[in-house]
Amino acid sequence: MPSRAAKKYNGDTVFLTSISGTFVSHAHTVLGYCKFTFHNYHELLGIIVNYHEEWFPSVSATTGDWYPERAVFQIFIALNSAVGIIRTVSCGGWVYITSSDDHDIHDIAMIIYLVCTLPWMLGVLSTTPRTSHITSLKYRPFVFWSMLTALALLIWYFPLWHMGISGFEVFLLVTITPVFLAYDFMRKIVFKYRGFFHLLSLMGIASYTFKDPVYRLVLSSFGIGISLLTWFATWFGNRSKNSQLEYDISVWSLGLLLHNVIKMAWYSNNPIWPIMHEFNGGKNFIGLLLGIFACIGLIIRDFIDGKNKSSDKLLNNFSKIKSSWVSASLSLGAVMFGLHSMFTDSSTIMRWVVDGYPNYGPDPISWGFITILAMGMGLLISTNAKLSTSFLMYLVGCFSCIIVYFIPSWIGYYAGLVLGAYFMAITPYLIRSAMLHNPGRTLFTTMMVYNIFCLAHVWVVAYEFVPGGPLARERTNWILIFMMTFIGLGVLNTTSIINNYQLKKIRSIRNFIRIAIFGIIFLSIIVSFVRFKSAKTPVPYRPEHKMFTAGIWTIHFTLDNDMWSSEVRIKDAIRDLEFDVIGLLESDTQRIIMGNRDLWQYISEDLGYYVDYGPGPAKHTWGCAILSKFPIINSTHHLLPSPVGELACAIHATLNIYGQNVDFIVSHNGQEENLLDRELQTTELARIMRESSNPFVFLGYVVTEPFQHIYNILFDDGHINDIDPSEMSRWCEYIGFRGLKRISFARISHGHITDTEIQAGKFLVVNDSNDNNSNDNSNVDLNKQVQKDYYPASMRFPEMFYNEGIRGHRYDDTYPRYFA
Repeated sequence: MPSRAAKKYNGDTVFLTSISGTFVSHAHTVLGYCKFTFHNYHELLGIIVNYHEEWFPSVSATTGDWYPERAVFQIFIALNSAVGIIRTVSCGGWVYITSSDDHDIHDIAMIIYLVCTLPWMLGVLSTTPRTSHITSLKYRPFVFWSMLTALALLIWYFPLWHMGISGFEVFLLVTITPVFLAYDFMRKIVFKYRGFFHLLSLMGIASYTFKDPVYRLVLSSFGIGISLLTWFATWFGNRSKNSQLEYDISVWSLGLLLHNVIKMAWYSNNPIWPIMHEFNGGKNFIGLLLGIFACIGLIIRDFIDGKNKSSDKLLNNFSKIKSSWVSASLSLGAVMFGLHSMFTDSSTIMRWVVDGYPNYGPDPISWGFITILAMGMGLLISTNAKLSTSFLMYLVGCFSCIIVYFIPSWIGYYAGLVLGAYFMAITPYLIRSAMLHNPGRTLFTTMMVYNIFCLAHVWVVAYEFVPGGPLARERTNWILIFMMTFIGLGVLNTTSIINNYQLKKIRSIRNFIRIAIFGIIFLSIIVSFVRFKSAKTPVPYRPEHKMFTAGIWTIHFTLDNDMWSSEVRIKDAIRDLEFDVIGLLESDTQRIIMGNRDLWQYISEDLGYYVDYGPGPAKHTWGCAILSKFPIINSTHHLLPSPVGELACAIHATLNIYGQNVDFIVSHNGQEENLLDRELQTTELARIMRESSNPFVFLGYVVTEPFQHIYNILFDDGHINDIDPSEMSRWCEYIGFRGLKRISFARISHGHITDTEIQAGKFLVVNDSNDNNSNDNSNVDLNKQVQKDYYPASMRFPEMFYNEGIRGHRYDDTYPRYFA
C-alpha cells in the first residue's frame, strides 16, 4: 500500500508525496541482482562447495562466506511485531554470521527464522484487508487443467485394451456435475466453502497412490467433477462482482498457460497426472502438497474475510440484456473443447500441421514458447472487450481454423497461433455470458456440448470400433465447422452484453494479469532454452563398422499394461538395443484421449534422434513415427487405401546413412477382419518399394502369416527380402530389406509396455549390393545362419537381453540369429 509523507497545516493533514509499497520490493530485487551480478563468484564461495560445483545461488549461497559486501537493507526486515522482531534478528543471525564464521549459530538462527515464518505469515494474512488486488498466481487452476486433461486419457486406457466400447466411457459424464448448481442451496454451499471443495477435488491428484487403473479412474473422475462444480460456482457466485469475476476467469486462463509451461518442462507429460509416478518423472506428491497449501490458504482467507457470499441477484442492468442461454451454452462448450483439443500442449498445434521433410514445420523445442506467447497475447487482448468480441475478430478466427485444417507446415502453424490467441481472447466473455442464465440448464448444456465434441474427436479416428462410427469417419472438418459456428453464436451474445453493459477497467487486476502473463512467457523461454541446450546431437552407435540397427515396435500410445506412462521405459529399451533407426506404431498421442502428449520430444532429446512424427491428428490415423540417428533427407506421409476399416498410415523416408541414401518405410496396416484393405494397402507399399532405386528397409505392421497372399504381395511385388524367412511364428510385425548386408535378427519381449514384441535387425551399408538385391527368400546361401562369434562383439546384439533379460525385456528363446 502507498506510503505517504504528511504534515499538519491548520489542524489538517496535508500529504506531500506518495510512494507505492511496490517500490520496496522492486528496490529489494534490483539491489539483490546487483549484488549477484557484481560479485557472483564471491557469493558462491562456501564452506562445502564453490563455483563451478555451486553455480547458482542457493539458500545459503545467497549470503556467501565473503565478508566485504552485505545486503544492508536486510536490517529493516519486518520490525513490526514480536514474531517479526525474533524473525528479523534470527534472519540477521544466519545472514551476517556465515557457516564459515560459526556453523552452529548459522544453523540455529536459520531454524528459528523458519519456525517463526509460519506464524508471521498467518499474522500478515489476518491483518491484510480482503481485496481484489491479488498479487500472486494461483495454483488451483493449474490443478483443474491437470485433472481435466487427465480424465479422457485415463478413460482411453480401457477401450484401448478392450479394442472397443468398454463401459468406462460413462465416466466422461462426471463433467456435468455443474448441473447441481441449479439448486440454490448447492450454489451457496459450494461458493461459501469453495476452499474445502477445491481441497476435496485433490483426490483426483492423490489417485496416483493406487496401482489399480480402475481406482485411479474413479478418484480422478471424482476430482474433476468436484473441481468443475467449484469453478462454475465461483464464477456464478461472483457474476455481479465485476472485478472479482474478471480475476477468477483470468487466473483460470492463466492456469492453462501454466499447464502448458509445466508440460513443456516435462516433455509434454504433466508431472501430476495419475499415469505418472516417481520412476517415470512424476512429481505427484509435490503437486498434491502444493495443492493442499493453496486450498488451505483459500480456506483461511475466506474464513477471515467472512463475507464470501454468493451474489445470486443480478445487477439491474443485467436483466435488460437480451441474451440467449442456448447460444451461451453452445459457445462455451465449443471453446472449452477447442482449447482442450488444440492448446493444452504447446506442441499440439504443431502436430496438427506436421508434414514430411524437408517441409517438416516447427520444432517443439524451439517453438513451444511461441505457442504459449501467442496464447498469452490473446489473454492480453481479452482486456479489450470490443476487439475481443468483434465480428471481425471472429472472422479472423474462422479463417485461421480453415488454414490449420487445409495447409500444413509453417503457414498452418502461424494460423494456429492466431487461432489460439483468439480462443484465449474470447473465452472470458463466453464465460460471462453463460453466467447470466439459469445455471442448471445452461451448464448442463455447456458440458454436454463439450462431451459430444470430445466423443466426436475420438469417433473420427476410432470409427471401426464404435457404434455409428462410419457416419463420423474422418469428419474432423465437420467438428471444426460446428465448433466455430457455436462460438459465433456466442460472439453475438457477447456483443449484446458489451453494448448494454460496459465493463469497468480494473487496473490493478489487469496489471496483475499482464505481469503474470509475461512471467509465464519468460518461464517458457527459460524451459525452451534449457531443453535446447541439453538436447543431444544424433550420433550413430557403430559408425566404425558402417553398421546400423533398425527395428519396429507397436507401443500402444505409451500407456503400459498397468496404465502408467511408458516413455522412460521405451527410451531405455531403445537405448540398450542401440537402435539407429526405429519405427514406432500407434504413436499419435496428440489427441484428447491420449492427453495431447508427444513422447518423441523426450526420447529424441535424451538419446539424440531426428524425428518424423508421421501423419498428424488431422489425418485420422493411429499414427506411425520414425526416429533416426541419421539425417532425414526427404520423407512423405502416406494415407494408404482403406475403403472398409481404419485408415492406415505410412512414412516413406530417405536417410543419409554413412553417405549412402537408404529408403525406409514405416507402416501400420489394417486389421485381420478387412482383407480388402490389407490387399490394397500392401499393394501400395509394394509399389513404393519397387519404384525406389535406393537400398531399402521395410519396418511395418502387416497382419499375415509368412508366405500367405498378403506376405507375398509385400516381399515379392516389393522386391525386398524377408529378414528371416525361416521364422514362421510371426503374425503382424515384419522387417524386410534390399541392397544391404544383413547381420542379424532378434525378437525381444515387450516388457509389459504393450502387447507387441520388439523386432530388430542389424545391417551393413555395402558398396556392392548386388548379392543383397535378390528378393528370393528361398535362397539358401543368402539366408545361411552362423554363430554369433562369426562377428566381433561390437557388431552383436547386447548380452543383457539374454536369459531373464532386463526390465522385463528378453530375447526370444532362439534369438538373436546371425547370418553370413
